[in-house]
Amino acid sequence: MANTRRAKPISQARAVPATAVHTIKVTLHGSRPPIWRRLEVPSSTPLQRLHHLIQAAFGWEDYHMWAFEAGRERYGLADRELSIRSAASKRLGDVAPIIGGRLGYTYDFGDNWEHDILVEAVSEAQPGTAYPRCLTGRRACPPEDCGGVWGYGYLVEILADPNHEEHEERLEWLGLDSAGQFDPAAFDLAEANKALTDYQSVLIQG
Repeated sequence: MANTRRAKPISQARAVPATAVHTIKVTLHGSRPPIWRRLEVPSSTPLQRLHHLIQAAFGWEDYHMWAFEAGRERYGLADRELSIRSAASKRLGDVAPIIGGRLGYTYDFGDNWEHDILVEAVSEAQPGTAYPRCLTGRRACPPEDCGGVWGYGYLVEILADPNHEEHEERLEWLGLDSAGQFDPAAFDLAEANKALTDYQSVLIQG
């Protein structure tokens, strides 16, 4: 179980130190009921790495293009035609340094999975604690390529109705034997943190 002791908040009047941690809530825009993850992430995390952390915590498979939106700027894999700057060049603490700061994150420019990122806290790292980590979350990640938020809602309806004309076809597409093998309400905190293990480091030794 993750250590959730309350960390010491950092004054918003001074620069974010190298050992600071952002608590962010990442919500899949338009999802009803809401699908979200609350993460503690080093403030020095480059946006390129933050992309991988979000992918891991949600359960996305990193198949598609992506970009962050910070004010009027977009960051991702640099693309002049799409006006996207390199996400490796900016850190989370640079683009959203204070509590209440917001970012957008879009994954898959076809299905257009938009995520709203809210900075809920900026605190000093706890000694001996490995970051990033997931504190909590709600609901399962939608399957890749299911048509965005609207398409996912339709998919859930089909899976819930064994008499729907597309029911068997969708089960086959998902590689499932029965609809009970996919629970849209499920969220496994341990699994989310396991997916983040390869990205973790201790900022302050205990």
